[in-house]
Amino acid sequence: MLRRLLLPLALLGALLAAAAVGNASTTKSAGLVGEVGPGFSIEVKLNGKDLKTIKAGTYKIKVEDKASVHNFHLIGKGLNKKTTVPFMGDQTWTITLKAGKVTYQCDPHAARGMKGSFRVT
Repeated sequence: MLRRLLLPLALLGALLAAAAVGNASTTKSAGLVGEVGPGFSIEVKLNGKDLKTIKAGTYKIKVEDKASVHNFHLIGKGLNKKTTVPFMGDQTWTITLKAGKVTYQCDPHAARGMKGSFRVT
């Protein structure tokens, strides 16, 4: 009797797992966060750590703009996305990262060192 119940349950589990994999999106939600302000700081983190390198692909990035005197500007191959200077708040962007260097900066304060970069492989 127990065997009769276990087999259909195991098959159902395998079908559900296959469906979930088949419906997986190509957009990766890798814990990417871009943050600017409230002081004169700007950074991009991956799962809480400073981002140095990342594989090419499509990602979601949460941008946290914490100061009305700054913006968050992301620049790379085929990528040019930014918040406005008076904007404060959170935005989530879907971005495509191509191999090369990506720079992030606060446009009004980039010359004063408010910028950084990471590599896309």
